[in-house]
Amino acid sequence: MFRAGVSDCAPMAFGIAAWGLVVGAAMAKSGMGIPLAILMSVLVSAGTAQVAALPLIAAGAPMAVVWAAVACVSLRFLVFSWQYRPYFAHLPRHRRVLLSHFMQDTTSAMLLRRFPEPRGARGQVDYFRGAAAINCGVWQTAVMAGIFAGQAIPARWGVGFAGTMALLALACGQLRSRTSWAAALVAACAAVATHALPLRLHVVVAVAAALAVAAVARVCGRHAPEAAAS
Repeated sequence: MFRAGVSDCAPMAFGIAAWGLVVGAAMAKSGMGIPLAILMSVLVSAGTAQVAALPLIAAGAPMAVVWAAVACVSLRFLVFSWQYRPYFAHLPRHRRVLLSHFMQDTTSAMLLRRFPEPRGARGQVDYFRGAAAINCGVWQTAVMAGIFAGQAIPARWGVGFAGTMALLALACGQLRSRTSWAAALVAACAAVATHALPLRLHVVVAVAAALAVAAVARVCGRHAPEAAAS
């Protein structure tokens, strides 16, 4: 299953590399210095959190503000961890903590697509490791390349758009029901409508909107058989 995770995640490598290159270049141009940029890349694996923190760090914002911004942007990982729970709840806590560091958008989507049933099964951890090996390996390599060659990457190239398109293609592949389509549409509208919010809170609003649609659909699905039976 490790090889299956690698092969399933490999097509996303180009988009991951493009986005990582942009984040690395942004870190290099922020003036924080190469050693600190490398440390941040290793400890803060979420690209959106890094991008949200960089301008605040460069502007000398209080650390509490930086932490708040990163926490808001990273709230989506609470949703990911809730989705992971049926798959990894049987593992010891230290293993779950270790695996959580490699929890990314791509690996989450790939695991749910490969194992649609929310229950523990043989091979899931190995599959996750394979997907994480590609995702994190390509990401860190691209970020390091962006850090060391950041000044040589003009912003007009727009290489980050490739990463956005890769994630968009991956998200579209997960839309397999009316509920998922409705949740995606509502989340997209919510993100656009609240894009002006500070600290990238529009991401949080979009996630909350999608969860609300899914919750309503689940409740309606439970009541539908009861109504039909009565």
